[in-house]
Formats: sequence, C-alpha cells, structure tokens
Amino acid sequence: MSVFYKNMHLFSYEKEKLLFTDIKMCENEILNNKNKQNIRCRYCNSLILRNQQGEYTKLQVDLPLMHQKNTRDVNTVETEKLIDFWLVNDMFIFENVGFSNTVDKRKYLTCADCDIGPLGYFDINTKKCYLALQRVHYGNELVKDVNVLT
Repeated sequence: MSVFYKNMHLFSYEKEKLLFTDIKMCENEILNNKNKQNIRCRYCNSLILRNQQGEYTKLQVDLPLMHQKNTRDVNTVETEKLIDFWLVNDMFIFENVGFSNTVDKRKYLTCADCDIGPLGYFDINTKKCYLALQRVHYGNELVKDVNVLT
C-alpha cells in the first residue's frame, strides 16, 4: 500500500482503489444539512458551489475512480462505492461545473476549469445533481499541494 498527500488530505491506494481516510473531516462540513463552506476543486481550486447551496444526502452509488488503473481491458471501468453527497436540485446553481456525455442515464460532473472528475453525477431522470463530499475541497483558502516546490 502506498500513501501520498494531496491538498492536505490523506489518501491511500489499497487494492487499486482510492479511499478517503478522513471521513470525519467531511462530517464537519455539514451545517443544518447544508454545505457549511464554499466547495472548490481540490486540484485547481476553482469555485464549484457556494456555501449553503447543497443539501446533504446519503445514497449508495458506484462512481468511476478519478484515476483509472492502467489495464489491458479498456472497456473495464473501476468504481468505488460512495454514500455521502451534496444534492443540488438545479444545475444552474453551480458556479463552475462541467457535464460529461450521457452514460447509463447519468452525466458525470467535472471541474469546468481543469476537467478532473468525476466529482459526482447528474441524474437524467430526476434532473438532480449529486456532488461527492469526498471528492472536493472546502473553504476559501488556496489548495495546498505538498508536492509543489517553493
């Protein structure tokens, strides 16, 4: 198992899946069932959603990993089960988000500036967006990358 720090959050690769190891940090971002702080891309710091715009919801969803393992079978998509999401009822509430092409009645959410994703998904049937708590950064301060030389 290898471990690295990205944006001051600890991640670990275990069995080729990215696991968020500080779930308590996410719980601290919920206030009155809404996002307490602004939500930003953890890679480029772009503002994705303003505070108090997402409603906390739990549902079990398999989302593709943000970084796929290099495999010989290009048709295989590795996923992880996520349960904590910000529900956004109107796609126009987002400040900066991109949408993928439709895949199995979903459009995946990405950062519109750096195209990293999926950060969550848009359900074609309900027209609602679900942003994964574990795949974003919170607050107004710049994302700190310990791999950058100063």
